[in-house]
Amino acid sequence: MTGALSAYRIRKYGASVVLLFMVAINMAVTPNFTHINTLWNVCLQSFPVMMMAIGMTFVIATGGIDISVGSTMALSSIVLAKCLIFQHMPLWMSLVLALAAAAVFGLFNGILVGAFKFQPIVATLILMISGRGIAQLFNDGVVISFYGDEYSAIGVYRIGGLVPIQVVILAAAAALAMFLMRRTTFGCYVQAVGDNKQATYLAGVNTALVIVSVYVANALLAGLAASFETLRMCSADPNNIGKAIELDCIAAVAVGGTSMTGGRARLIGTITGALVMQLITTMVNMNNVPFAFSLVIKAAIIIVALYAQKEAA
Repeated sequence: MTGALSAYRIRKYGASVVLLFMVAINMAVTPNFTHINTLWNVCLQSFPVMMMAIGMTFVIATGGIDISVGSTMALSSIVLAKCLIFQHMPLWMSLVLALAAAAVFGLFNGILVGAFKFQPIVATLILMISGRGIAQLFNDGVVISFYGDEYSAIGVYRIGGLVPIQVVILAAAAALAMFLMRRTTFGCYVQAVGDNKQATYLAGVNTALVIVSVYVANALLAGLAASFETLRMCSADPNNIGKAIELDCIAAVAVGGTSMTGGRARLIGTITGALVMQLITTMVNMNNVPFAFSLVIKAAIIIVALYAQKEAA
């Protein structure tokens, strides 16, 4: 009983302990870490990972995985920029089309996994490879920049002159996700599919529809993250935006305590895990340490997180 309780506490509070440790380390070694601008920059830089990690939590809770979110970002980014800059569409319409393009990718993944029973990693590998190529074809791989354009101020807009708009969007997305997971039948179905897909199906739940829904939701969050990242950077680079970001998203979910085999989902832990990933990068970058060290540290933390899950199983 004591061992099970300890494992439960590790799963529930492990990410928070690691986050506090990383904050303490950064306060000790990172110049100006406690300055408000530094803290806001950490939030801005971790915004794409946190947004997509929320969606990834739903996917992993069903027992799946999505390694195509980086390519989905590339597609949404280039669609948004082309609609804004070349087609001169209103921002809202450009954003809707960028999200629609992302949703198509999510629908493709969801149908392969939910309806055709493809292994999730194989199904999403298809778009991980081809999706970025599709995004590059939209503008022949050429970067679209719009510095000084009327839209360039949106990505750096701060509510009340202090809070970045991305923080507000993230808070709203996280609140909605937690409501869905904890207070709705859909959230119960998501975790039930991850716990035992066959039993859930026999209980009368349309498991294929649940799986399709989480992949579409994940893609929409990737599209939203890409759109605001494009506006913040004032450019759409289909070659590099979102490259390998799926690794940080999956790592954030693992560190946050969500079971990688499906079932139990911990959204607060996911957000905490995403902050841990970003603080590692911040510590390395601001102390002129080779970036490769951050990859090694992240890998070590993931190993510990997965070991803790094994012990809690």
